[in-house]
Amino acid sequence: MRLLQRATLILHVGDLTSAEFLAELGTIGPVAAVHGNMDEPVLRAGLPARLVTEAEGLRIGLVHDAGSTQGRHARLLDAFPNCDLVAYGHTHLPEVTRAAGSWIVNPGSPTERRRAPGHTMIAIEAGEPELVELDP
Repeated sequence: MRLLQRATLILHVGDLTSAEFLAELGTIGPVAAVHGNMDEPVLRAGLPARLVTEAEGLRIGLVHDAGSTQGRHARLLDAFPNCDLVAYGHTHLPEVTRAAGSWIVNPGSPTERRRAPGHTMIAIEAGEPELVELDP
């Protein structure tokens, strides 16, 4: 929670599930988010499928579903040209990769780990993404 409170901007790559949770997250700090496949209709109508935002001098692309593993990095770089970092969700599998001069990240999930080994999120400080493991 302290990490979120210190954030300049909280980024969310979908599956917030409810408008109430988005509102609660917004009480912690500013939020930039895209909708995911598990979001209720009001979120799907109110949030974009893709978003480009800026924070701390970084141009950041957000999307929920980045498609199949095959060719994912190339697709993301094509979809978000000139972004310093592209974040995607859906798989719940954390990733921090440097590709063609940009960062490609998947924060995993702090709540619903599914096939991932643990609950995770990503913090970006000084332009560098870092996987944060939340399980004790």
